[in-house]
Amino acid sequence: MRFYSPEYLLGLRKLCDEFNVLLILDEIATGFGRTGKLFAYEHANITPDILCLGKALTGGYISLAATLCTDKVAQGISQSPAGVFMHGPTFMGNPLACAAACASLDIINRNEWRSQVAAIEQQMHLELRDAITIASVKDVRVLGAVGVLEMTAPVNTALLQQQFVDLGVWVRPFANLIYIMPPYIITPAQLSQLTGAMKQVATKIALTDDMAEQQTTASFISHG
Repeated sequence: MRFYSPEYLLGLRKLCDEFNVLLILDEIATGFGRTGKLFAYEHANITPDILCLGKALTGGYISLAATLCTDKVAQGISQSPAGVFMHGPTFMGNPLACAAACASLDIINRNEWRSQVAAIEQQMHLELRDAITIASVKDVRVLGAVGVLEMTAPVNTALLQQQFVDLGVWVRPFANLIYIMPPYIITPAQLSQLTGAMKQVATKIALTDDMAEQQTTASFISHG
C-alpha cells in the first residue's frame, strides 16, 4: 500500500532503458481504473515491457490472470520452431473465466469507472483525512479507489475483523494497515459506513493502547 510517485516510475523506466533491462509491472491490484487511470503506470506516461494483470480482469467474480508484453518481448519468447510461445498449462483458457472477463471489460469500456473512481476518491479524502488525529494512526493515504490507514504498529487481524463484522462491514487488515478498495458501484452511504468503521476501529485501538500504557505505568509506580 505504498504509493509510488510518477517521477519514481519514470526514473525506473529510464534506468531500464539505459541498462537494457526489462521493466515488469504488477498491476494485479491496481489495473482497470483502481488508481484513477486505466493502469497505474499511465500516471507516469510510461509503458512497461511486461504487464501482469488479474483480479479486476473478471470484476472479481472468478480467478483469471493475463500477462501482456511488447512486440519485442513477444518475438523473443516465440523464437521456437513453432514460431509462437508454446505455453499450455492444464487450465489455460478457462471458458467461464474468459466469458466473465469479456463481460467485465465491456463494462469498463463504458468509461463510467472514471467518474465513479473520482467520486470515491473525493469522498474518501473528505472522510478519512481526520483519521490522522487518532493516536494509533501513523498516516492516511488515498489514491483513486484505494483508502489506507497506516497504523503505528501491526494489528491483531482476527480481532479487528470481528470488530468490523460487528459494525456491518467486511474489512481485512494486513500487518499495520487498515485499507479498503471498494467496488466502483458502491453508494456514498455504503462508503461512509466503511470509512466510519475504519475510524471507529482505529479509535478503539488507540483507546486500548492508552489503557495498556496506563496500566503499565500504574504497575511501575506500585512496584516503585
